[in-house]
Amino acid sequence: MAMKNNVSIGEMLVNEKVITPEQLEACLKEEKRSGKFICQIVVDLGFAAEEKVLPILSKHIGIPYIKVKDKEIDKSVIEKVPARFAIHYKLMPLQIEGDTLAIAVTDPLDVHTLDDIKLLLGYEIRPFLGGEKDILEAIKRYYGIGAETIESIMAETAGSDGMPAGAGSAKEAEELVEDASIIKFVNQIIQQAYYDRATDIHIEPFEDELKVRYRIDGILYDAAIPPTIKYFQSAIVSRIKIMSNLNIAEHRLPQDGRMNVKVGEEELDLRISILPTPYGESLGIRLLFTKMLYSLEELGLSEFDLKILNEMIKKPHGIILLTGPTGSGKTTTLYACLSKINNRELKILTIEDPIEYHLKGITQIQVYPKIGLSFANGLRSMLRHDPDVMMVGEIRDVETAEIAIRVALTGHLVFSTLHTNDAPGAMTRLLDMGIEPYLVASSVECVIAQRLVRLICPKCKRPVKDKKLILKELGITDAPEGAELYEGKGCESCKFTGYRGRTAIYEFLVLDEEIREMVLNHSSADQIRKKAVSLGMRALRGDGIEKVFRGLTTVSEIIRVTPKEDIPNI
Repeated sequence: MAMKNNVSIGEMLVNEKVITPEQLEACLKEEKRSGKFICQIVVDLGFAAEEKVLPILSKHIGIPYIKVKDKEIDKSVIEKVPARFAIHYKLMPLQIEGDTLAIAVTDPLDVHTLDDIKLLLGYEIRPFLGGEKDILEAIKRYYGIGAETIESIMAETAGSDGMPAGAGSAKEAEELVEDASIIKFVNQIIQQAYYDRATDIHIEPFEDELKVRYRIDGILYDAAIPPTIKYFQSAIVSRIKIMSNLNIAEHRLPQDGRMNVKVGEEELDLRISILPTPYGESLGIRLLFTKMLYSLEELGLSEFDLKILNEMIKKPHGIILLTGPTGSGKTTTLYACLSKINNRELKILTIEDPIEYHLKGITQIQVYPKIGLSFANGLRSMLRHDPDVMMVGEIRDVETAEIAIRVALTGHLVFSTLHTNDAPGAMTRLLDMGIEPYLVASSVECVIAQRLVRLICPKCKRPVKDKKLILKELGITDAPEGAELYEGKGCESCKFTGYRGRTAIYEFLVLDEEIREMVLNHSSADQIRKKAVSLGMRALRGDGIEKVFRGLTTVSEIIRVTPKEDIPNI
């Protein structure tokens, strides 16, 4: 940056006790090396936060400090400053009064840069001091992800009417697909999803717009993108097809693929799903973090449930089933169980669709129905491979269920998943498939139902005022003595949702003699549930309420993911 007299500014920060003389020394060395403004160096090196440094600087240089994130900026003001200028100069337009444009900049005393901006935009400039991170976040919010990239493509491909020539056509897609700007834009969408902790990216075409949405902590949010992205829909889809080795010329049929990308030091495995729609192809991208494996202790299990699970996974034979809807964390729990028992003495085989994480020391097989490698066929072959433990990604049909049960009855420990709403429902599902009751009763050891709930953001967590009214929604008259209810107010860290991160809630149905007898007698799921609760099973809602009382999540989250008829039993 061009700010003069970095030494005196540094001394001012020392006098105000923001940094120490030793830290100033380190900052001045870095200033010589990088040429950055010293206040930014103080922040970058972690010596002080922007919010602490900038108000002091503002007072001494006589230029107002502004928090851009607290400002609502009119769209007409944004349109006056191209995205490429805003990003290049790290500025954010704030307001226009007559022929004067108010802008937030990181270095309001850089006269040369301010003169350049004045010349380029044709306005008198009134600078405000803003934080770099604050300004960059505002640029992303108001201009959209990759706005300068889309702007540059628009400028390069614009016809006489100002629109891209042949926008959205197959010919344009062919010409643009290897364009550095399209490649950069696709990378920016993926990078932003990673930084926002998204698990999925949805690129959805509609009649008059192209939407990009991120699934963060299980909820979909619109991503801020430039509206002109619609013109490059075909090129974006084609670029992703090339990256995932799909047929670029096929637009009428669904396609599935995968690709690996690196963001920073993290390796991401991306699963691509493409569906044809009347307005173009819709993309679903699942982000899998290749190193994101959890231990059992990190899954959110209560001490009691953890003890049960540790006992179950040490059994020599039987079936351990996990149930829940798609995206409830079943696979993560399965992998954590396998990692716990993985050792040199055991031969562990898995058959999955797809293989989500690669586990060292475990032989993993990918289902491939096109060549006849189904779960059932794979299971038969795995038996001849001398396994001790087997994991079946999902029991989808009666054939797979029968083989898995017979494998368990012949002295193997089997892990698998089943799509039911609760743990007792797994028993009736297997019976409905046509499995004999005596096979189910003698092979299944434990059924675990689970859901994911959002965690309250630790940075904006605060106690709830009307505790009794909220608990009434769950049918609870009062909280245990000393228990507090909390909620997230919403802050920058959690993108003003009040939540950040997720944990799981569980329901453990351990099959004892009484439950096995009920299975043999074809008892309903409701009857099994009532009996299990009377024997001490804690339902999903009960585990959720305990996490509410521990200040981890909210009542509204528990209501969102658990059935109304669930019996709390806390």
